[in-house]
Amino acid sequence: MIRTSRPLLALATAPLLLLVACSGGSTAAGDTSGGTSGGADGAVRVTLTDDGCTAEPNSVPAGPASFEIVNSGASAVTEAELVNSGGRIVGERENLTPGLTGTFSLQLEAGDYTLQCPNAATETSPFTVTGSAPASTADPLFAAATSGYQDYVQQQVADLVTATGAFAAAVEAGDVARARELYGPARVPYERIEPVAESFGDLDPRIDVRIADVADPATWTGFHRIEQALWEGGTTEGVAPVAQQLVADVAELNTLVQTTAYQPADLANGASALLDEVASSKVTGEEEAYSHLDLLDFAANVEGSRTAFDLLTPALQVTDADLVTTIRGRFDDVTTALQPYRRGDGYAAYTELTPDQVKDLATAVDALAEPLSQVSGKVVGAANR
Repeated sequence: MIRTSRPLLALATAPLLLLVACSGGSTAAGDTSGGTSGGADGAVRVTLTDDGCTAEPNSVPAGPASFEIVNSGASAVTEAELVNSGGRIVGERENLTPGLTGTFSLQLEAGDYTLQCPNAATETSPFTVTGSAPASTADPLFAAATSGYQDYVQQQVADLVTATGAFAAAVEAGDVARARELYGPARVPYERIEPVAESFGDLDPRIDVRIADVADPATWTGFHRIEQALWEGGTTEGVAPVAQQLVADVAELNTLVQTTAYQPADLANGASALLDEVASSKVTGEEEAYSHLDLLDFAANVEGSRTAFDLLTPALQVTDADLVTTIRGRFDDVTTALQPYRRGDGYAAYTELTPDQVKDLATAVDALAEPLSQVSGKVVGAANR
């Protein structure tokens, strides 16, 4: 779910590198300034300020790269995005309030990129990847993981098309009760692959933006616009065109994922991105402000994260079997923590939870996010041996 405004980005059909990789730390960091070239081992430090985001260095050789994003006191700027020349977000770290640090790792091709920090006084700065990445051996374990993830994403989006079509039909028919019943099932496949949709420029805001992130409420579209009408207003009046647009936007997403390929780092970054979604909006009850189906989204994010991790597991077993064991156990802990709130095919309303219950869920997510944040670095390192 996008929480800040972004420039509209052109779409490209080149292979996708997914979004955030790692959970943030809590140490403050000082500002850095001035661009240089050739970070040691592809290491880049990005400092967020309200004036803009500065990369040190602002150029690295093609191949593996790791980005450390540090908020050195910015109040308006809480994320940084690396965008390729085709307009695709290839790496991102969100929800970094002042003093927090986060990281992501990527396998970068040579070319001109843009570093974006929405809401800064200067939102963009150039970033360059030079030369060409050395040829890497096609590890059959990683190849199986990326192929499996491509199949998974395509199936989830196909399910999304079907579920959204049924939901929209109920909205257009004016059947509030039926639309409420179908809203949750339509959300689930989207939440499982949300980072994929977020990478396509303005597509995720059209589908999934919340009112707090819309500059002009008259332009608000997507699931949450309809959610507000159904639960706050108890009506479908005026939202049939929104439902029709939602169907069209989901169809566009379906078209895009048919030609989207993945790299091993995409799976690792996507798994962590989904945990970040849980921590930043689902476990806080901010996502489903009217229906309060946040735990349904929470569970779907975790399911999508675990699928990406499970696909990487055969390759990770070779690299760090102990880390695999730790992460599996903590995924199990999150699933166990959610279990008391199951209600048939769904979950209890977020409003039924006590503060202590919310805290327990957040603790389980945080415990999983820390080791999961190490996976992208392991994957990128293993792919370049």
